[in-house]
Amino acid sequence: VQLVESGGGLVQPGGSLRLSCTASGFTLDYYALGWFRQAPGKEREWVSCISSSDGSTDSADSVKGRFTISRDNAKNTVYLQMNSLKPEDTAVYYCAARLYSDYCDGMNYWGKGTLVTVSS
Repeated sequence: VQLVESGGGLVQPGGSLRLSCTASGFTLDYYALGWFRQAPGKEREWVSCISSSDGSTDSADSVKGRFTISRDNAKNTVYLQMNSLKPEDTAVYYCAARLYSDYCDGMNYWGKGTLVTVSS
């Protein structure tokens, strides 16, 4: 059972990145899927969530209007499209999954993270 993130890297302020997270060993169909991040010296924080039942989404105020979460169950993958990136978005981004839920708390599985650095 594994979640593997990809797509991180260095981007200039105002730029875009798309993160991907693919599951192996289990299917994501019945999982709420979330993205979290941890900036240097700070606690991990929730970024965005997509439900298992109807695909409804929610995001933290700090990223609303800039980040979009989506899922492709056929590819067993969840995405985070990040636009208008700011230096304060610099962090390690983690994906996580919670079984039989529409909410992103008490996650069952976590990826190891991918680093996003926003800098000129």
